Amino acid sequence: MSPAERLPPEGFRQRGPIPTGTRLVMIRHGECVANEKGHAGGPVGDGGLTVLGRAQAGALAHRLSVTGELRAARAFYTSALPRAIETGEIVFPSINPDLVPQRDEDLGELRVGVADGLTWSEIEERFELPNWEVDPSQRNVPGGESLLEFYARSVGAIERVVERHPRELVVLVVHGGVIEQVMKLYQGLDGSARLRPRIENCSMTEIEFDDGAKRLLRYNDLSPIGVA
Repeated sequence: MSPAERLPPEGFRQRGPIPTGTRLVMIRHGECVANEKGHAGGPVGDGGLTVLGRAQAGALAHRLSVTGELRAARAFYTSALPRAIETGEIVFPSINPDLVPQRDEDLGELRVGVADGLTWSEIEERFELPNWEVDPSQRNVPGGESLLEFYARSVGAIERVVERHPRELVVLVVHGGVIEQVMKLYQGLDGSARLRPRIENCSMTEIEFDDGAKRLLRYNDLSPIGVA
């Protein structure tokens, strides 16, 4: 009897079939200097991974080398920000060292424009910040993005990856904000929604895209520090 035949009929079914669509595994980067110092982390403020961030990425790499759970991946993407690139460099050899990591600027975190590298308190002092609960089309700071622009950019990038890799497993090292936007896409919410999810550094969130249908396969799946 096949796995599909062992499933209950639709009226009884609580779980879905074995995934056959495009599976995107989104890894949030490890802790970076901007996270540690409380800075806006654009290209200037990012600062790369901290010691803890490298340990987080190493723990995930160790897990993946032991389990082989992502060995079937056929593509590997990172955003163009240093924290995502460095996390990808640590992790991807444990997935498939033959893959060539691809960088996509549209997979980057919310753009912070002229606030890049400033502390959050400095940003609050210098700029009149938007209220996205009232108007999600307002940009955060000069040269930055609105919530709706961020959503459109993130979702557009994800949809291009899905189209490029039909029925394949794809790994992406991205950012908590990007994962939030994709979770909104999965839930059928518009770009103005505010989920404020908890997404840990170097956790994995996996969504299947199958002919228009979307299915959450795992969320915030985290490897413990100290196993390597």
